[in-house]
Amino acid sequence: MTGEDTATAQFRAARDLLLTHSDDYDAAVAQFTWPVLDEWNWARDWFDVVAAGNDSPALWIVEEDGSEAKVSYAEMSARSDQVAGWLRDTGIAPGDRILLMLANQVELWEVMLAAMKLGAVVIPATTLLAEADIADRIERGGVSHVIARSELAAAFDAVGARHTRIAVGEPVPGWTDYADSRSADTEFVASHTTRADDTLLLYFTSGTTSKPKLAEHTHASYPVGHLSTMYWIGLRPGDIHLNVSSPGWAKHAWSNVFAPWNAQACVFIYNYARFDAAALMAQMQRCGVSSFCAPPTVWRMLIQSDLGLLTTPPRVAVGAGEPLNPEVIERVRAQWGVTIRDGFGQTETTVQIANSPGQPLKSGSMGRPCPGYVIELVDPATGEAGVAEGEICIDLAHRPLGLMTGYHGDAEKTATAMAGGYYHSGDVGSRDDEGYITYVGRTDDVFKSSDYRISPFELESVLLEHDAVVEAAVVPAPDALRLSVPKAYIVLAPGWDATQETARAIFEHSRTHLAGYKRVRRIAFAELPKTISGKIRRVELRNAPVTDTEFREEDLTQRA
Repeated sequence: MTGEDTATAQFRAARDLLLTHSDDYDAAVAQFTWPVLDEWNWARDWFDVVAAGNDSPALWIVEEDGSEAKVSYAEMSARSDQVAGWLRDTGIAPGDRILLMLANQVELWEVMLAAMKLGAVVIPATTLLAEADIADRIERGGVSHVIARSELAAAFDAVGARHTRIAVGEPVPGWTDYADSRSADTEFVASHTTRADDTLLLYFTSGTTSKPKLAEHTHASYPVGHLSTMYWIGLRPGDIHLNVSSPGWAKHAWSNVFAPWNAQACVFIYNYARFDAAALMAQMQRCGVSSFCAPPTVWRMLIQSDLGLLTTPPRVAVGAGEPLNPEVIERVRAQWGVTIRDGFGQTETTVQIANSPGQPLKSGSMGRPCPGYVIELVDPATGEAGVAEGEICIDLAHRPLGLMTGYHGDAEKTATAMAGGYYHSGDVGSRDDEGYITYVGRTDDVFKSSDYRISPFELESVLLEHDAVVEAAVVPAPDALRLSVPKAYIVLAPGWDATQETARAIFEHSRTHLAGYKRVRRIAFAELPKTISGKIRRVELRNAPVTDTEFREEDLTQRA
């Protein structure tokens, strides 16, 4: 048996164990171990192996106008071989950094696999980046090659990029045309031995509170590490898996590349210019989507629509990106008979904590540590581990394969993140006596009011139960008596106006559903500032000036 055969067999055994125990959390945790890999290239040693003679769909993209592309495993394997050889002929070598800036289009998956086969390093980027962001990624990522949509070429020209440039779409003067790859040799023989700990991906984080960091992942940490993500979602071979996520962010790799293809499922994409809940559900119905993952924003928009339009709901459904509020979960469960299961992970990791299929759920909890992850709660002040509430940390004595190697080019940030024998997530959680972990908030989002610790997420969850509230973000506001008080920025549902009457109704809801020390004392009606990946930038809200749409509880109600 060759080294590659051994590696593939180890990976398959680990995967099959999780599939076998997909509904048995205790057995999966007890029996699962990460495969020990030396030489390993997931695209060649896994994808090509399961793709051989396999005509089942690997990728299915449906456009708003009704056109679609469906690519089988065998076709994707062959085409990525062709692209890999062509990229090598254009001068891309193992270890070279490629900035990849494509939308949800077939070429994105072709390049991801081809670069992997070639041994190049991919830096995925959203097509929404501004010129300054592009320049930053090129500089900090050490980029030597760019593959981008043709209409984005001008932005690269504007920042003075002088690297190899490949345009996908209409021909661009001075750029190599990706369409030329169609006439390239279809045979690809790897000339490079890939090791499991070789760098594969450099992902820029969302940057909700500071400048984005650059997380470094290997040929094992994401491709193999996402076995935990496959387990959390509950993916099975043959599933049609829809994940609503934009290319360029880690979640796209999680659920649109590695997790579904680890399970031998089909990645399903519905491309739209503007979100339309009814249109999305119509495509889910037509195409038989059996597994669905979406961020809280999409789930909230779905429940504003008629969920009954989807008469054959997906078998499994999960929420990711930020914690999902109980109100949304209950609405979907009542209409679809499906429970949305939360999971917790980061760009720096795969899924660490989750409500896995078939397990008892506790309202508000994001579940228990995934197979292969040992989670400790650590007191941020004392460093004491095993506390009931503390920073969510990964025990490095049992280092999971799904953890990044570190922050590329920043030894100081890496040392801080890995200090004391733990990977520090920067998120706070609480754990009950059955091991269930409930999200509290980012370490820099949790604040004190009258010496009580306030979890913004808990307050936001209560606010979202009110019919007037579509989105909410809670931050501390200065207060002479209490030091700070909870202030909620609220996006209103259609039919509600930013008036005293609306504010009074929401204050009343807060007062009757929250303990006195937790209740919201100020409300501002405003759009929420977000990163281009859709996460709320609370740091901006904490520093935002008072506006005409801000109301104080004491001005509208009697003092409690």
